[in-house]
Amino acid sequence: MPARDKPAWDAVIAMTLGVFGLVTAEFLPASLLTPMAADLGITEGLAGQAVTATALVALAASLLIPAAVGDLDRRVVLLAFSAMLIISNLLVALAPSLPLLLIGRVLLGAALGGFWAMSAAVTMRLVPEALVPRALSIMFSGVSAATILAAPVGSYLGEVIGWRSVFLLTAVLAGVALAVQFATLPRIAPTGQAGLRTLGEVLARPGIALGMLAAMLIFTGHFAFFTYVRPFLETVTGVGIGGVSGILLGFGIANFLGTLLAGPLLERSLRMTLLSMPLLMGLLGLGLVTVGSEPAAGAVMVAIWGMAFGAVPVAWSTWLTRTVPDQAESAGGLLVAAIQFAIALGAAAGGAIFDTSGGIGVFTASSFILLLAGLMIVAGIRSRRVAVAA
Repeated sequence: MPARDKPAWDAVIAMTLGVFGLVTAEFLPASLLTPMAADLGITEGLAGQAVTATALVALAASLLIPAAVGDLDRRVVLLAFSAMLIISNLLVALAPSLPLLLIGRVLLGAALGGFWAMSAAVTMRLVPEALVPRALSIMFSGVSAATILAAPVGSYLGEVIGWRSVFLLTAVLAGVALAVQFATLPRIAPTGQAGLRTLGEVLARPGIALGMLAAMLIFTGHFAFFTYVRPFLETVTGVGIGGVSGILLGFGIANFLGTLLAGPLLERSLRMTLLSMPLLMGLLGLGLVTVGSEPAAGAVMVAIWGMAFGAVPVAWSTWLTRTVPDQAESAGGLLVAAIQFAIALGAAAGGAIFDTSGGIGVFTASSFILLLAGLMIVAGIRSRRVAVAA
């Protein structure tokens, strides 16, 4: 199905709701880590592996599912992923122990990786070509909205009604998304090739592998920070649950603003946007290590971090559409795989560092990873279209 003559904005909103539900569920452990660990009788570092499990499965799903579903109607496939999201949240909410919780998170990873791998390619076909940037920005707003909800609202509601009830509410949100998708998504035939060989061919194009590695480092640094931001605020900054919720709300709002600012920044210079965000985040991480014990300074730096990161997914998706315009689904799968590997690495390594060196150690490592990513972008990333072999 080619891009439409008339935009299907209701279907774009349905895709946004799907992204919102998936990302909310993915990020909830970051705001509920402390009560989850206490209830299950495990360390916070071990509880953080719920993020790792989701990310590892999402990595595999983003690479394998586009090929596995073959010629299936993408509408049916996306609806199946949304149904899996509901089941995942219910399993986590009812989990009596870590193993069952991890099963729920594995199911989330499969839905997350598959949905994300196809979401940009599907959204691009719901509107005329001239409106694709607007449609993609609407879809990415679901990520920012989820960040606003999952962090501060998740931590606050977890304190009031318990972390299990928060996941039950997330299952209800996923049900709403499924209903809207069922009502609005048209039939969507697959397009282009989707297979492991195609993935290899895309990755072999000039500049793609280096770009994927740089993006992976940025997301690794960010999620090492984000997964353990609540324990850092509690142990280093010394704020209570009210302060944590307020700071995370500031992060979420700033992240949403950063997504909105990404468009004008990208119009000025894609490469400068790609470079400036990880450098700024790396410097902020070092700043938090230095003066993060001051609540006001910590709150401001966490908010600025959120704003900087808001532009990151939009910038890298824009880079991908400019460099691999002919294989949006396969290239999208590669980017999702890189991001999910980064989330798994950031959460896993961050948990190990946190259990030995605390929040200071995690944020220090995160900062150096982000600064390294900036150096890689300086060395080899260009905002040019990569030639497609005839």
